[in-house]
Amino acid sequence: MSCNGCRILRRGCGEDCILRPSLEWIESGDAQAHATLFVSKFFGRSDLMSFIAAVPLARRPALFRSLLFEACGRTVNPVDGAVGLLSSGNWHLCQAAVEDVLAGKSLRPDSY
Repeated sequence: MSCNGCRILRRGCGEDCILRPSLEWIESGDAQAHATLFVSKFFGRSDLMSFIAAVPLARRPALFRSLLFEACGRTVNPVDGAVGLLSSGNWHLCQAAVEDVLAGKSLRPDSY
């Protein structure tokens, strides 16, 4: 059976799925699907899979988390991204955006 990430991307997966280990840190299956769809729309499905395949299995959850925060940060603050939000003391905006993505809400730059 396909993992939640592959299911939302409409791609089959098996025992050697590269996406499944990346999503294990997200508790809810729906949240895994929302996060995968958001990150794949931001970076592109092919690039997302290439990024994940390029790192060791043990580092994949950290990579996916990093990509999710960067995509949310760039959506909230297109110029400076997640690093800009962190350095300006507005990290809470990035965290709120990530929580919204996991809940299935849409993000807009002017909503934070």
